[in-house]
Amino acid sequence: MTLTLSRRTTTVLLVLVAVIVVAPLVLPGIEGTFRGTDDAASVAIEAARPGYQPWARPFWEPPSKEIESLLFALQAALGAGVLGYALGRRHGARSRDVADR
Repeated sequence: MTLTLSRRTTTVLLVLVAVIVVAPLVLPGIEGTFRGTDDAASVAIEAARPGYQPWARPFWEPPSKEIESLLFALQAALGAGVLGYALGRRHGARSRDVADR
């Protein structure tokens, strides 16, 4: 099955993507600090139970935020690669099955 998009549909989709990317950068009142879920969870736990002490500690912490971001990006890239490989294998197997019929 081949999917073809009209020129108008493609243009509309590209404009929509551009608006989604640019809007947060130019709209006023959307400033804020970028914080992760770990920070949000820590704040929520501290609000619910002041003085709470975690029962588990990490066995290693990255030496800097940059290294932590690098490791997160590598993890995401590895996951995307595995997912892409699995989907490609599945698509290839399905294509071979159709060709064999």
